[in-house]
Amino acid sequence: MKVISTNIASPTTFIWNGKEVTTGIYKSPTTSPIYLGKEQVKGDEISNRDVHGGVYKACYLFSLHQYSYWKNLYPYLKWNHGMFGENLTVKGLDETQLHIGDIYKTGTALVQITQPREPCFKFGYKFGSQQVLKEFIDHGYPGTYVRVLEEGHVKSGDTFKLIDRANDSLTTAQFFNLLFSKEKDQELLGLAIKNDALPLKKRKKLEAFIK
Repeated sequence: MKVISTNIASPTTFIWNGKEVTTGIYKSPTTSPIYLGKEQVKGDEISNRDVHGGVYKACYLFSLHQYSYWKNLYPYLKWNHGMFGENLTVKGLDETQLHIGDIYKTGTALVQITQPREPCFKFGYKFGSQQVLKEFIDHGYPGTYVRVLEEGHVKSGDTFKLIDRANDSLTTAQFFNLLFSKEKDQELLGLAIKNDALPLKKRKKLEAFIK
């Protein structure tokens, strides 16, 4: 995997249901390295810390390969790297090959794969249609958040070196499907619940689906 673009955002506001909402989803490419901190990318806007930022969502990665699929669906949008709100646009990122808990070295940072992105109304607003939320879920390639184990700088051109493969772990794609499927795969549920690369709060919610 290789970093194609590093992206950050300034706060953007819009009106939603009669109220002013602030978001950091409107990211743009940077011309210099970005710094991955333990709870966020330095200088990046995080408007709602209940669902973004923090230890398990310190930095968001999205696959360059998926851009062509979405450009075909939404050709009228103004496209640039960072379109999906990702801090790192990554060539070769494949959610079916990433395991939750995998540890990678990129730039001078050490990161761990945590959880996929779950789309919200702000994503729909940016794309001009709330229908995109269902399309994003159905497509099944959501990118991934990472936990920053060692802070450091990352720049365009840096690669990801696998340091440690998580044992007995489900892939990012499997976990994303598990989150939104009505019938939960019990084996995958078991793997998710015992995986400490996922936040405890999310694992506790999943326990309710154990039969």
